[in-house]
Amino acid sequence: MNRQGKLTGVCLAALSAMLLTGCATKGALRKAMAEQQTALSAEQTARAAGDSAVRQDVASLRNDQEALRGELQALRNDLQAMKTDFGAKIVSLESGMQFLLPVNFAFDDATVRQQDQPALGRFAQVAQRYYGGSLITVEGFADPAGSQQYNLGLSRRRADAVKRYLVAQGVNPELVKTVGYGESRLVAPGAAGMQMGAESNRRVVFVVETKGQMPVALAQPEPR
Repeated sequence: MNRQGKLTGVCLAALSAMLLTGCATKGALRKAMAEQQTALSAEQTARAAGDSAVRQDVASLRNDQEALRGELQALRNDLQAMKTDFGAKIVSLESGMQFLLPVNFAFDDATVRQQDQPALGRFAQVAQRYYGGSLITVEGFADPAGSQQYNLGLSRRRADAVKRYLVAQGVNPELVKTVGYGESRLVAPGAAGMQMGAESNRRVVFVVETKGQMPVALAQPEPR
C-alpha cells in the first residue's frame, strides 16, 4: 500500500474512533439524564408523600386538641356538678387533687350510710372517666371519743368500707388504697359523740394522684 493509502486508512480509523467515541458519550449522557430524571421523580414523589404525611399529622393534632378541649370542658362540668349537687370541695395538691365529699359516719360505726351513696357513686364515675390509672387514696378519720388506738382502727375500717363501695361501682381495686388517721386533723376540734360538729370529724377524704396529667392541671380546681 502506498503512502497516500496508508494515510487515508489512518484518517478513516481516526474518524471511526471519533464517531464511536461520540456515540458512546451521547449514550452515557442520555443514560445519566434518564437516571437523573428518575431520581428527580422519586424525590418529588417522596416530597409529596412527606407533605401529605405532614398534613395528616397536623389534622390529627388539631383533632386531638379539639378532643382535649371537649374532655376538659366535660371535666369542668362534672366537677362543678359535684360541688353543686353534693357540696364537694375539690382542692389542688402538688401531686394531684383532693376531694372533700360530705361522706360521714354514725358514732362508733364504719358503715357507708345510704344518704352518702349518691355522692360516692358520682365520685366513682368521675374517677373512672377522667382518672383511669391514677392511684386513689381513701383517708379515714374519727372523732376524739375513745382511745387514740381505737379511733385509728375505726378510721381504717371506715376507709376500707368506702373502698369496697367504690370497687362495687367499678373502680379498679388495685388503684385504691386506704389509710386511717384516727382523730388527727379534726374539722371540729374537740367535738365527739353526739356533740355539735362531731359528725364532720367522722369522715373520709379522697386524694387522687394525678401529677403530670394535663386535663387535671387545666381543670382549675380550688386552690388549697
